[in-house]
Amino acid sequence: MQETINDLLKNAWGEIEIIVVLDGRWPTNLLQNNSKVITIFHGQAEKNLGMRMSINRGVLIANGQYIMKVDEHCTFDKGYDIKLIADCDENWVVAPRKFDLDAEAWKPMGEAVDNVAFAYPSLNYVKWRSWHHQRKDILIDDCLGFQGSCYFMSRKHWDWLGGLDDKAYGSFHYEPQEICLKTWLGGGRVVTNKKTWYGHWHRNRKDYSFSPRQRREFYDKSISKRVEDYWLNDRWSNKIHNFEWLIEKFWPVPYWPGDWRERIKIDAEKYWSKDSSKQPTERVDVGALEVNEKPS
Repeated sequence: MQETINDLLKNAWGEIEIIVVLDGRWPTNLLQNNSKVITIFHGQAEKNLGMRMSINRGVLIANGQYIMKVDEHCTFDKGYDIKLIADCDENWVVAPRKFDLDAEAWKPMGEAVDNVAFAYPSLNYVKWRSWHHQRKDILIDDCLGFQGSCYFMSRKHWDWLGGLDDKAYGSFHYEPQEICLKTWLGGGRVVTNKKTWYGHWHRNRKDYSFSPRQRREFYDKSISKRVEDYWLNDRWSNKIHNFEWLIEKFWPVPYWPGDWRERIKIDAEKYWSKDSSKQPTERVDVGALEVNEKPS
């Protein structure tokens, strides 16, 4: 966490404040004092509030016109803050170009990720490699979604979103889906800013993973079922566009069948219906982890 804070401070070109939310424990090594860093502590493990409430409370005390949520294990481009502000309309959500992080060398590595797809019907995110290769020269580019470890928006748009909903989505899962789908279907725009970047150390790396208890809590099947039904069947009342509009905008979408319109009708009856316990046939479920889509 201290490395991430140091990176945020040294690479910012403008005025920033950093709000650190400790949700469950103090760091092993205490954080260095800095007038630009505010710390919130949410009690001990097993009594903590969870990711969504932690983000909400962090934003609640933020003073900036813009906000950026980042994970505790990220590195950043020089001037990331000014570069993100320069291309962010009031109702946009912006993700910097994402790389993996070599945590030992503390530098980005590998190939960039510029877009993710939300797979059918789970809506779990999967890397969209072909998008990166085909549209690499579009510097401010539409994206269906992002991985969730870093995103940027105006405070006004955050307030419009209403923060993160821990009642409907649980404490952890579906953060990018909630933000991106509300933004797109509500008349806003989600983009990747390829003029800047960040590196993220993924949870699947050595010595950093979830416990079995956390996985059961985060990926609750009843929550997944409600989320799929809610978005795929257009149950959000504030939408300007329907879900079909969004899929058509990005079509073809990885992990979506060509007959997806018919499949939604079938799955609504077999899988999401309260009166049926049957599972839909040939469901595509890529799980909670990223899947690399091969470039076309």
